[in-house]
Amino acid sequence: MSGTSLDGVDYALCDVGARGVKLRKLWSAKFPHELQARLHSTARGEATSWQMAQLHHDLGRFYAKHAVRKPAQPKPQLVGLHGQTVFHNPDASAPATLQLGEPAYLAEALRVPVVSNFRAADIAAGGQGAPLATLFHREVFASRGEHVCVNNLGGISNVTSLDWRRRAAKQPRVLAFDTGPANVLLDMAVRHYTRGRESFDKDGAWAKRGRAHLPLLKAWLAHKFFHRAPPKSTGRELFGEPFFNEARAALQSAGASPYDVAASFTALTAVSIALNYWEHLPSPPHRVVLAGGGAANKFLVESIGTLLKLLHADTEVVTCERLGWPLQSVEPAAFALLAWRRWNKFAGNLPATTGARRAVLCGQITEP
Repeated sequence: MSGTSLDGVDYALCDVGARGVKLRKLWSAKFPHELQARLHSTARGEATSWQMAQLHHDLGRFYAKHAVRKPAQPKPQLVGLHGQTVFHNPDASAPATLQLGEPAYLAEALRVPVVSNFRAADIAAGGQGAPLATLFHREVFASRGEHVCVNNLGGISNVTSLDWRRRAAKQPRVLAFDTGPANVLLDMAVRHYTRGRESFDKDGAWAKRGRAHLPLLKAWLAHKFFHRAPPKSTGRELFGEPFFNEARAALQSAGASPYDVAASFTALTAVSIALNYWEHLPSPPHRVVLAGGGAANKFLVESIGTLLKLLHADTEVVTCERLGWPLQSVEPAAFALLAWRRWNKFAGNLPATTGARRAVLCGQITEP
């Protein structure tokens, strides 16, 4: 899995079967600066067709190179490759999504089938192609008698609501959607002010030293995406460079320091999550499980927890590490499950969460 943060790839080796998913190994590979720069350029819409084609293959080779592990590690029987999203438009009139990374290189390197391009079938069936990690969240984190939310904090924040308060129900009621930016704007700010020497706000140290600009925060929260009812998904098209450049300019004009900029973007993430919970969830959750890189930002986690407790004092906020899943494991493990489901001809989407007309087989198979 490589997400909207564009920082690297997370690999999860999992046992997957009818009884669920078990994590065996987890490792990561950071994108080299040159490859990362090309990904950012392509995500901004600046790449030509031949530059994008070259990137598609170079990225496929990068995925394959770092998937090959030591001989002592068990060889996988099947691979799920999400690929790198460089465009995602969920608009109902003409939806489109594009994930780069040629799967043939993984199939050749590992000599096993590779499932990729997971989102297209859901879009063809009238859905938004997102969110797709929902089935994994349901399998791993749902708790009978409780309302549990799983909130991934990658570049974009997405939540899965698992409402199983009806104990007699065979499955929880599931609602899943993107809430808006998580790390994407904050990462851009840190890269901008350090001229690329740093790429994220470790432990929220920058934001903790600053003060959020409340009038601008209020204006940003009026964005129609936050108030739109699910199903909904988003990406850098809404909360990428254009949003960042305009917001940063407004903050600087108001006299904000770099630390104030970080604090303002951190507040936007935390408040927009709480706002989405308040407006779109069936009830306040008993527990919120935070995953993804943003869950390592202690200040962001504290901010989210404080706001959610204002909505419901008994809401417990924990990271997925507390439940036995490392922060960066949930997303790649989700696509291991989706690959297994596609290989065994089980649907990979939940139409109630993506907006699709029906459940479909998600993913296309490349065999060695």
